[in-house]
Amino acid sequence: MKAIENGSWWSHYAAPARFYPLAGHLVTPLFLMAAVLASIGLYIGFIVAPTDWQQGESYRIIFIHVPAAWMSMIIYLAMAFWGVLALVLKTRLSAMMLQALAPTGAWMTFVALWTGAFWGKPTWGTYWVWDARITSELILLFLYFGVIGLRASIDDDRKADKACALLSIVGAVNVPIIYFSVKWWNTLHQGASVSLTAAPKMAQTMLTAMLIMTAAAWAYSIAASLVRVRSLIIQREPRSSWDKSLKNQAEASSAGVPR
Repeated sequence: MKAIENGSWWSHYAAPARFYPLAGHLVTPLFLMAAVLASIGLYIGFIVAPTDWQQGESYRIIFIHVPAAWMSMIIYLAMAFWGVLALVLKTRLSAMMLQALAPTGAWMTFVALWTGAFWGKPTWGTYWVWDARITSELILLFLYFGVIGLRASIDDDRKADKACALLSIVGAVNVPIIYFSVKWWNTLHQGASVSLTAAPKMAQTMLTAMLIMTAAAWAYSIAASLVRVRSLIIQREPRSSWDKSLKNQAEASSAGVPR
């Protein structure tokens, strides 16, 4: 607490042994939040929201597709961020966070591609087209697989962390390509329905469902990554370091509890 009060909370929790219990406290509330938000968002999107006058009922897949697509890009940028910290600051936790995020990012990318295919069939008449955005999203999935496979193929933790950090940073160039592809090329994929610089192009009920589902995707992604990073801490940190930290915290907590 003294380190946090002095403003060095980052250095305090950068130690895997200290981050481990913090992550444990956050996991359950985040999973519960994700479940509640997803239930509300799906109810509004699939039951309350009106039928689209142009696409009919098939448009409702966007309440899953769009949040997953957004998260697929955000998570990869987060991986690149942790990759920079891992290379510059040499923090072990940064490399672990990068590794923990990759499977969740790959899952979100797969969901985006899968639901996009089901949306494309009634809209375009086919499940798949080599559209600029779809193709660049597929490349993103391969990048996630590349990070996961690269980490698994290198036994030396330091070399693996450096290699994954470099791949994450270099691969981040694909994210703006995905986002701006509908503007840079003539594609079948529709433009953004939600923008920070323009009024939304959908009904308020649809927008509400979309934002709630996005919040659910955020909560799930963070929770899943924290579960994974806790597992990595146990695997990679010496047993004595994080176990001693947990013991000290437990003793400090029990000291303030009246017997």
